[in-house]
Amino acid sequence: MQDGGRRWQLVVAAGGDALRQERLTRDLFAALHGTEGVVAGFTEDDAALQPGHKGVGVGEVALWAATATAVARPASQVLITAIKEWCAKDRHRKVEVTYDGHSVSITGRPDAAQERVVREFLDKVGEAPSYGPEGDGE
Repeated sequence: MQDGGRRWQLVVAAGGDALRQERLTRDLFAALHGTEGVVAGFTEDDAALQPGHKGVGVGEVALWAATATAVARPASQVLITAIKEWCAKDRHRKVEVTYDGHSVSITGRPDAAQERVVREFLDKVGEAPSYGPEGDGE
């Protein structure tokens, strides 16, 4: 990975519609491309996948994202916020985010329970936000 940051896998759910998934994935890529501290690419463009790495299903288009540590907020929080903002444009959008064996789904219409699940996910991967009693971390 070029920047030495953290590596994430992002899969946009499209209900089995490959064309819609590709269009939405490219749109998410464009949104992440403009986010400071985030580098993204398409998984098929990445020849350096580690041995034993779980890939996406046949016909699926997915992204990888790497976060840098040179931004003020925790890098994973920047990535998750960018994905939430992209999903919020349409309540039917859904992105499966995977890092280090842990996954979380982010939807266009999150509720309190999903927000809690996202905070727990960030805590598991080692970058919980540092606000409130749930984000105190270690």
